[in-house]
Amino acid sequence: MDKPAGPLKGRGATYSPQNRFRRDEREAFDDGWSTADADAEAPQTPKTVVTIQPARTIIARNDSPDIPFTQSINPYQGCEHGCIYCYARPSHAYLDLSPGLDFETKLFAKPNAAKLLSAELSKPGYVCDPIALGSNTDPYQPIEREWKVTRSILEVLSACEHPFSIVTKGSLVERDLDLIAPMARKNMARVYISITTLDPKLCGCRSRWRRCSARGLPSTIRCAPST
Repeated sequence: MDKPAGPLKGRGATYSPQNRFRRDEREAFDDGWSTADADAEAPQTPKTVVTIQPARTIIARNDSPDIPFTQSINPYQGCEHGCIYCYARPSHAYLDLSPGLDFETKLFAKPNAAKLLSAELSKPGYVCDPIALGSNTDPYQPIEREWKVTRSILEVLSACEHPFSIVTKGSLVERDLDLIAPMARKNMARVYISITTLDPKLCGCRSRWRRCSARGLPSTIRCAPST
């Protein structure tokens, strides 16, 4: 896909590069037969499309000494926030999609996450260790408002009194303080608020951090990167 002339409103990427696993490559070429109007309107911002991803398991595990948690859950694949620097972008290539615009417009939700989590926590051999939400993509990205997958996960963790942490830049985290705050009072929940700019006109994260802290949540601000 050709790069558009300028940025697309509401999107971080400007085009969709080929993913690294494809054996073939395609490139647009003007052979002179094009009838496109040079004065045609600029390309429209692509809409977000959410596809259900029936997961078989929901807890991802790692034993890396460089990662401060051993268990994590990602309610969604792809992220509508569209941060251009996001390290999770290349993971869309495993779905034969682009790490560019596809990553922030072609999203996958796991509505059976809570059911799978309940089953995994009920296994006799399960070893309790804090679960990190948002290790790959933001659990409170805009589509959570409708799908509520993250909230369903928190309902299970709260009912089981299972410790967890959340990393997000989304304001929607405040919606679930009724679940998070009681767990925090038991020292079983922690929230990390991501800040991507120090411009007070663009960033509401600091006030969000203050409101979370006021509810008794151990809250931390993360700045990476900052402009």
